[in-house]
Amino acid sequence: METEKWIDKGWDVIVNFGPKVLAAIAIWIIGGVIVKYLLKGFNKAMEKKGLEISLKKFLSDLVGWGLKIVLILVVLGTVGVETTSFAAILAAAGLAIGLALQGSLANFAGGILIMIFKPFKIGDFIEAQGQSGTVKEIEIFTTKLLT
Repeated sequence: METEKWIDKGWDVIVNFGPKVLAAIAIWIIGGVIVKYLLKGFNKAMEKKGLEISLKKFLSDLVGWGLKIVLILVVLGTVGVETTSFAAILAAAGLAIGLALQGSLANFAGGILIMIFKPFKIGDFIEAQGQSGTVKEIEIFTTKLLT
């Protein structure tokens, strides 16, 4: 008698959650393929723009992680997990990290702007913040000068 109860409960779980799990697996597989194609297109667009290698790598990783997080939230929503709490946690974590790294993020944003708009390039002679020299290397956080 006890075994029949467990078998009935097992069938109920399979009937109720089986289609959701199968749909989540299908969304995970199809979504993974779509994310790969979107990243390839994004990388090709950055190559056409002629962005710096370090900037391309960073932006590609950033977009890739963002798309993967969205895919995970969609899969969890398909299974029946409430995703609003995850979105709130991600927003709170983003705010906390942004406030903690405020100075570093300003330098980071400046480095990205230099790489995108290219006001100077390697080999140019510049003067900045009382220092003058020839640009040796441009990175996201620093620009190295040969004085």
